[in-house]
Amino acid sequence: MPKFTEIPERDRIIVALDCDKQEALRLADLLAGHATWMKVGMTLYYQEGPSIVQELKDRGFKVFLDLKFHDIPHQVRGAAKAAVKTGADMLTMHSIGTIEMMRAGQEGVMEAAAEMGTDPAATLGVTVLTSMGQGELDEIGVARYIEQQVLIMAAHVKVSGLSGVVASPQEASELRKVLGPDAYIVTPGVRPATADVGDQKRVATPKAAFEAGASHLVIGRPITQAADPVAAFEDIVASL
Repeated sequence: MPKFTEIPERDRIIVALDCDKQEALRLADLLAGHATWMKVGMTLYYQEGPSIVQELKDRGFKVFLDLKFHDIPHQVRGAAKAAVKTGADMLTMHSIGTIEMMRAGQEGVMEAAAEMGTDPAATLGVTVLTSMGQGELDEIGVARYIEQQVLIMAAHVKVSGLSGVVASPQEASELRKVLGPDAYIVTPGVRPATADVGDQKRVATPKAAFEAGASHLVIGRPITQAADPVAAFEDIVASL
């Protein structure tokens, strides 16, 4: 995939389709010619299966398949390979699943790309979910501060050979120092200043996220639940 620094900012906004198929395709058709990326998460994928990826690809979109693989290395290798064969351009795995697991996932991606004769999909290690605050981290027995945990997980991602990380925009600046200028830093928890933060705890505006070093922004409800999704998308682009 091209370096994100070579991509226009509007093409670095990923629209999260956290809805059913009918609504997802309606939104995709509305945003065609405006957005480049669509995110398919667990709910939509598990309802529709691999065909939803292909339907979005057929409409000209790049697809971020966000299934957050976390299993034994053998399973993650196979899952990553299968995900690429659905047409996914970007996928995720939990960095807490170990360096060995992430390396296996990367191997699966490379195998699929070689068999298909395509460029490898971007691979992202999820650091700490943006719905988690310090209290939730303490609850699961992680004694580090969130910022420390994110940076340690990012270091593991780098060693594993993945393309980058998923993290809060609040950590993007420090992550850029750790991962270097070309790494993907994909940030959920991005909200325009006037938007409701919903279930996200560590958030930033689109402009602040980009300025902090994010390569791509994942934005869902502020676009998909807007009265005019196209206008909402273009307002975000204008704010950058």
